[in-house]
Amino acid sequence: MVKEKEKDQKEKDNKLFVGVVWNCATEIKILLTALLFLSSLVIILQFLPSRFSLSSSDLQLCLSKLSSSTSTSTSEVPQVSVLSSSSSPLIQKDQIIQQGIIKRAFNSYGSAAYSFIQMGSYRGGLNTFAIIGLASKPLIVYGKPSYQCQWISDDDRNNNNNITTFGSKILPDWGYGRVYTVVVINCTFPIPVGINGSGGRLILHASDGGSGDTDVVVSTEKIEALVEAPGSLNASVFSSPPVYDYFYCGSPLYGDLSPQRVREWIAYHVKLFGEKSHFVIYDAGGIHSGVLEVLKPWIEKGYVTLQDVREQERFDGYYHNQFLVVNDCLHRYRFMAKWMFFFDVDEYIYVQPESTIQSIVNEYSGYTQFTIEQMPMSNKLCLASDAGNTEREWGFEKLVYRNVQRGIRRDRKYAIQPRNTFATGVHMSQNVAGRTLHRIDGRIKYFHYHGTISERHELCRQLVNESQIYIEKKPYILDTTLRDAAAAVKSFEIKSIGSQLQRTRQ
Repeated sequence: MVKEKEKDQKEKDNKLFVGVVWNCATEIKILLTALLFLSSLVIILQFLPSRFSLSSSDLQLCLSKLSSSTSTSTSEVPQVSVLSSSSSPLIQKDQIIQQGIIKRAFNSYGSAAYSFIQMGSYRGGLNTFAIIGLASKPLIVYGKPSYQCQWISDDDRNNNNNITTFGSKILPDWGYGRVYTVVVINCTFPIPVGINGSGGRLILHASDGGSGDTDVVVSTEKIEALVEAPGSLNASVFSSPPVYDYFYCGSPLYGDLSPQRVREWIAYHVKLFGEKSHFVIYDAGGIHSGVLEVLKPWIEKGYVTLQDVREQERFDGYYHNQFLVVNDCLHRYRFMAKWMFFFDVDEYIYVQPESTIQSIVNEYSGYTQFTIEQMPMSNKLCLASDAGNTEREWGFEKLVYRNVQRGIRRDRKYAIQPRNTFATGVHMSQNVAGRTLHRIDGRIKYFHYHGTISERHELCRQLVNESQIYIEKKPYILDTTLRDAAAAVKSFEIKSIGSQLQRTRQ
């Protein structure tokens, strides 16, 4: 009897166990699957490199992301995909290797600088182009960046609709760059491109060469440098006589400039260079309302083009990216002028009375470039006899003492024939086809009134009455060369634009 009861009890227990298993079959399957997954993961980890490690925090992060992803997928809220330019790098950790040596890990994040910043791209002929921009200076100096140019024609029937060539880089800023340095990329194709009027695109493939990291795959940026619309190419411009005889490419103007000094400078040089001249002035923050007022009459008469380049201040280059601006000016207006002049707005070009600017450039037409000697003027010494009248006098009219200290290397400015120039600098170009002339026997020179362009107060801070004087151990002599030209410049201004600038303030 007892045995029968025990047998009945065992049957009940077995039925209960089967019922529990049957009711929990889904949960058991999940548990077994999870155990199988973890076992497989352990086996896989044994075959991974030793530098790879997976901590409990990593597993928690992975599971939390999985949980978040699962819960989000069931939500009715629309999701926004966030795209990254590159996948997250594998985090490496320090390791102890053979003989107790500690192998240190280095993990990289982000980007230090842009690989290329384009300002402008221009045709230099039927088969050649120039691309002007900034590049990361460490990358240029110590890395191995490379450039490839590609022309893609809009005409599918053209057999040469996809041509590539090596892009040669020119570094014109003499190593003065900071975070960024100036790069002029020359793209010269073996045959003319786009000459059938079909239009096309110039593509620049800029490779960073691995950015100095030997373990990183080389990255290449595809840049649409220039788009030429169908029918827009006028090939005659490359061989036609230029529109202007003289062209001024200015450095970027910044700071609190004096409207009166700018007024004097532009009137003087429009008179000097004549009707077939043009001036491009770049505003890097210095063209405030007062300066704009003195430029407007000359802009309206077609002598001045003003360009706003304040955006370049974002990129840390040399001196408001001066080299970038002058190279863009060179290539943008390369076929519009016979001669281009490069100097600053506190500097005045002067030609001896027995010569003219035309006779000078005619004589030196066999040279691609000639440099101009500096005459450094005091920015505070005036004649005692001008006392009481200095506020009515122009700057170059009253500052009449020249520094004649010897043994000092003084900066030069220069003029070039742009069609024979591939890149340029601030004081001269080192990338010309042809000869350069440095000695002109004083027939053309420039007077430099350093710092006066940003002086908003009276310039005459010391009145003297000597023809020779030492100030702060520096010798000065009386030089009235430009003072003697002031009356003619004032008359020219009134004749050209009227008396609208007579009340211009310092």
